[in-house]
Amino acid sequence: MQQRRLIYLDNNATTPCDPRVVDAMIPYFYEKHGNAASRSHQFGWEAEDAVDYAREQIAQLLNVEDKEIIFTSGATEANNLALKGVFEMYSRKGNHIITVETEHKAILDTCKHLEKSGAEVTYLKVGEDGLISLADLEAAIKPTTILVSVMWANNETGVIQPMREIAQICEKHGVLFHSDATQAVGKIKTHPREIGVHLLSFTAHKMYGPKGVGALYVSRKNPRVKVTAQMDGGGHERGMRSGTLNVPGIVGFGKAAEIARLEMDQDAARISKLRDHLEQELVKLEETKVNGNVNSRMPHVSNISFKHVEGEGLMMTFNQNIAVSSGSACTSASLEPSYVLVGMGLGDDLAHSSIRFSLGRLTTEEEVNSAIELVRNGVNHMRELSPIWEMYQDGVDLTKIEWSAH
Repeated sequence: MQQRRLIYLDNNATTPCDPRVVDAMIPYFYEKHGNAASRSHQFGWEAEDAVDYAREQIAQLLNVEDKEIIFTSGATEANNLALKGVFEMYSRKGNHIITVETEHKAILDTCKHLEKSGAEVTYLKVGEDGLISLADLEAAIKPTTILVSVMWANNETGVIQPMREIAQICEKHGVLFHSDATQAVGKIKTHPREIGVHLLSFTAHKMYGPKGVGALYVSRKNPRVKVTAQMDGGGHERGMRSGTLNVPGIVGFGKAAEIARLEMDQDAARISKLRDHLEQELVKLEETKVNGNVNSRMPHVSNISFKHVEGEGLMMTFNQNIAVSSGSACTSASLEPSYVLVGMGLGDDLAHSSIRFSLGRLTTEEEVNSAIELVRNGVNHMRELSPIWEMYQDGVDLTKIEWSAH
């Protein structure tokens, strides 16, 4: 009997490298192996030219100047550079940062670190749909506010925040606006200058490029933003990020950006149809709920709660066949319910019963249909074993039950 191939529906954790990206990278491992900072010979010049070209490819995707792209080791480092760099550079203006409770840990943990260094951080709440309140944001701004950091699209739900409106509020109050756009860049149009975003973090491995390379967009005009370097050394990347550049990774990043610029609209159209089909079939199951605003979200993500079913247990019924996640890949080793879903007002039971499906460029209709069948069977199987489901079926109001601690 032929073994069924594992269906990969965890593209928000990472995407596979596009073969065209790998082909572009290969020569820079051994034939053109120079250091981009070696200015005295052909090998160095070739590497520098390759980095410059990749910077242009990435800048074109964002519709910004190539000098505004600063290479890092990934989005986590880009987030750290943005938040810590702005906090140090603008400390004379103030120490207040505004962010959101449902941000990625790379933002939340950086903010917690900055609080120990004297930062004051406001964590905005979100509504049931995962969106922030613009009135709450404006009310939180004060004379000491130096930065607002709001992610473009949430990694767990795919919910897209009202970026242009947030930018308008920041401009009105003369506050810098940073966005962790890791889940958005390369999948939907993300033009920071057009929107009014001054710093933008993103990474290659969420857009079919290699792991270990990311970037921070830093606006050079209107306003000209400066950040204090967090890695000191040879003054690479216009002094903002020292360290020998990962030339093969950057070449791959550039190629991934070029492919995304040319193909992401058709990718999104195809993938969103598959996602909608997956969702429409799974919500036919009783007591099933799609989490987050369905009108303002990424085209490839669906976060679904299957009530009275434990998400981790459900995944074990089909994890030999489908790769999905409950919660964020960065914190999925924890058995706590997703803080993003709890922040949206879901009870622990619903938050615990959620699965994130994130489709990608390589996802096929056949795989989606197989996944629907496997998940449906898994949910029905888990519910058959569940005394809580039986009580629900018998009409017991589960909210009125007091559970014993023993």
